[in-house]
Amino acid sequence: MTAALTCIWPLLALQLTTPRLMLRPITDDDIPAAVAAAASGVHDPAMNPFSTPWTELPADTLGTNMAQWYWRCRGQATPEDWTLLLGIWHEGQFIGCQDIGAKDFATLKTVSTGSWLKHSVHGQRLGKEMRAAVVLYAFDWLGAEVAESEAAAWNAASLGVSRSLGYELNGITRQSWGGTMQEVQKVSVTPATFKRPDWTLKVEGHEPAAKFLKVT
Repeated sequence: MTAALTCIWPLLALQLTTPRLMLRPITDDDIPAAVAAAASGVHDPAMNPFSTPWTELPADTLGTNMAQWYWRCRGQATPEDWTLLLGIWHEGQFIGCQDIGAKDFATLKTVSTGSWLKHSVHGQRLGKEMRAAVVLYAFDWLGAEVAESEAAAWNAASLGVSRSLGYELNGITRQSWGGTMQEVQKVSVTPATFKRPDWTLKVEGHEPAAKFLKVT
């Protein structure tokens, strides 16, 4: 009898559900939808919010680059260093990606997050909802003590989401983004400062994921 893929790769069993969104790890079958969503536009072309300007790649290489990134994160994941790339579905459509990752989680109890949404769904507070989902999962299910994020200092939209969820400013650094210097605002939130949403996160497939990540 052939084992299910979720038995071979337990992280694929994870699913987070909010009132409007479903988040789960991106599979190979999801990659075409992810590429189409990214190719439809993610941000104002004049202001790239990503440290690696992947959205500026030509159409004929964007998909290859995205697939390689998904495969790399999946293939290199260990309990000591992992990144979960969660696809975001809204009304049955793939609309973006929310990642959550950690290094030395058993010791540091700290996660970091990043995300993107296709431009056509901006302005609906979906970014806040999907970030709240992974922070809730980190604190209530994984036992994290800190969640960190960062954004270019000019990125008011991203920093606004952070502020609305209780993140506090955590210093500014100078980083090389796409070959240019960028001031980057770091933020962090703890269970004590987190502004919890008025809805309950539904979690499925936590046990096999937690066993793989060795957080049980």
